[in-house]
Amino acid sequence: MLDANLNRCREGLRTMEDVARFALDDAELSELAKTARHRLALATSDLQASAITHRDTPGDVGTRISTPAEADRPDLAAVALAAGKRTTEALRVVEETLKTLDASAAAEVEQVRYAAYELERRLTLALRPRDRFAGVRVYVLITESFCRRDWFETSKLAIDGGADVLQLREPDLPSGELLIRARRLRTLCGERKCLLIVNDRPDVALLADADGVHVGQSDLPCREVRKLVGASKIVGVSTHDIDQVEAAWRDGADYVGVGPVFPSPTKPRDFLPGLEFAHEAAALDRLPTVAIGGITSDNAPAVWQSGVTAIAVTSAVTKADDPASAVRQLAMPTDH
Repeated sequence: MLDANLNRCREGLRTMEDVARFALDDAELSELAKTARHRLALATSDLQASAITHRDTPGDVGTRISTPAEADRPDLAAVALAAGKRTTEALRVVEETLKTLDASAAAEVEQVRYAAYELERRLTLALRPRDRFAGVRVYVLITESFCRRDWFETSKLAIDGGADVLQLREPDLPSGELLIRARRLRTLCGERKCLLIVNDRPDVALLADADGVHVGQSDLPCREVRKLVGASKIVGVSTHDIDQVEAAWRDGADYVGVGPVFPSPTKPRDFLPGLEFAHEAAALDRLPTVAIGGITSDNAPAVWQSGVTAIAVTSAVTKADDPASAVRQLAMPTDH
């Protein structure tokens, strides 16, 4: 029993380590898996030499038992998830069995099991499909006070011009009214095949069945928001340096806002990461990057050249005489 489950532990940890190393190019996750593997080897070093003498692969009835699910691995995320489940289950068997032989070794294996749970969680988040945000190019934030026209009409025109995402951003609106507007936009966006994101409020996003929520660095942490909205909703995070981008990726974000890239009259800041940060975040290639802050049709080409996947604007569209035309002018050039 110990020999078979130690084999499963080593195999599962090695699989997760190699997915982190080769598929994700993530040194930290790879190191977590490697450390767990080495801790397990040290905790069971005395046992492994004797356990292997009991191995009887040809005579093991378990080698002839299988289920269809064991052959179903559509992608590397499924491979990593199966490895995580196999590892933690096997670690529990090793831990419980070791309690009859060596309590201190069992306690050390228990700690390895906890490390494996965290590794499994982080790998699962890192390998989540993010296809829903893959085609986003122009992202428009809707705030009534910045709209030249009626806010709902502005929303319609922005979508007509090709906006891929609308974000409802009304920080001063009472919750009841915010929910009413979110539901109106949900209907509109559903009809026009546009994503709807609610700013700061995961509760309203859930109640309105929006596509997702966006949070800033001083709002609820991404990891906590993910617990509320589940795996199916999009979660975006505002970031202002590379450490924040890395943290958002580790915590399960689907995209990051990067900026401000230029001074913004909509949301003045006392710091300016600029285009250099946008380029650095895009080059990191962890998550889709949405540049934000002071973007206009005049400076949009320079923003696209930074390598970001999308741009986010408020005034450049909502204050325009023709919001639809303004969106078209902001779109990525065809020769980009």
